[in-house]
Amino acid sequence: MVSAPRLGYSFREYVRFEADAREKHEFVGGLILAMARGTLEHARRTAKIIELLGGALRERRCSVLDSNARIRVQATGNAYYPDATVICGQLETDREDNLSAVNPTVLVEVLSPSTAEYDVTDKLDDYRQIPSLEHVVHVAHDAERIDVFTRGGSSWTKKSYAKGQRAELGGIDCSLDVDDVFRNPLA
Repeated sequence: MVSAPRLGYSFREYVRFEADAREKHEFVGGLILAMARGTLEHARRTAKIIELLGGALRERRCSVLDSNARIRVQATGNAYYPDATVICGQLETDREDNLSAVNPTVLVEVLSPSTAEYDVTDKLDDYRQIPSLEHVVHVAHDAERIDVFTRGGSSWTKKSYAKGQRAELGGIDCSLDVDDVFRNPLA
């Protein structure tokens, strides 16, 4: 007798798997998905955003976390590793996993050609289900552009910012200078 292939895992199984994994994986719809590797440019932009947000929020009760912070979407059960996360106020963790935060205020994704479509569709839809979330920031890979999705009650709006502009994050009362994010000091 041949057994059927396994089609899904529980979140607890994922957490155990992830604890021993050498690389990071996201948990989506019961599947454990390996994360794509980033480029040096991706790493530079991510570091710059963390630096800028950290400086802007230095005097506030907000913490800026890097891509090692796992975020759990309680409404769907999925878990992700955004490129940067801002949590303001008290940190709250998932009841099944104290290494997964559940109350981000801002999530940042530095897009890449291999993941951009997924990041701006399914993942964005999932992120929008987090009650504490005020902004999702997408940093383009193919243009000097930052897209900011902002919660306004039960709806979301998108605003794009280009060279010479500052991407406004009104929910945390700060902004990201597009030129700073894309400036390459080595070029």
